[in-house]
Amino acid sequence: MTTVGDNIGRTGSPRYRAMRDLVQSTDDTVPGKFEITREGIVHDLVSPNDPHELTRSRLRKRLEALMPEELVAHTGEPDVEDASEGIMRRPDLMVIAWKDMDVPGSFDPRTLIAAVEIVSRSNPENDWVAKLRDYPLIGIPVYAIFDPRTGSGAVLTGIHPTPDGPRYATRKDFVHGEDVTIGEWTIATDGLPRYAAADR
Repeated sequence: MTTVGDNIGRTGSPRYRAMRDLVQSTDDTVPGKFEITREGIVHDLVSPNDPHELTRSRLRKRLEALMPEELVAHTGEPDVEDASEGIMRRPDLMVIAWKDMDVPGSFDPRTLIAAVEIVSRSNPENDWVAKLRDYPLIGIPVYAIFDPRTGSGAVLTGIHPTPDGPRYATRKDFVHGEDVTIGEWTIATDGLPRYAAADR
């Protein structure tokens, strides 16, 4: 027997389910990426073949050159979802085991080894503020941010409880050109592109 509380735990609140249905109905027809936070739906416009996509491709290649065969630096669908928290996100890059990808529907965020985001031109607060709050809440242990606006970034680790909910305890800032460690792997950040000055 399923109680109302059990149902919400697995599928989210009615508000969350309504937002999820809307996102799924528009995902293939409207350009960009839709995600759900506790505040509502976030729409992030991503242009193909710009510095955002080039950065993602270079980071994926650099990580996968170091990782064991059972892991992948995955880009694209599906989302990661924690319906009980009312959060559905799609990281630019997810370090995850192949076996944890073999599931119906969205990935369990707690199976991710790391999430990597490239800050968008259209909504940088989504990566620097909202995801900084959401990712520890849904149990993603490592969050790396690359910002083509500034040629810098940060790696956040060490989820710990706070009065405002789970947060990352450690933040290591870097600038492009320095080596950066994501999980167990240290990669170069040289040659990562920047947004044009007009877009920063």
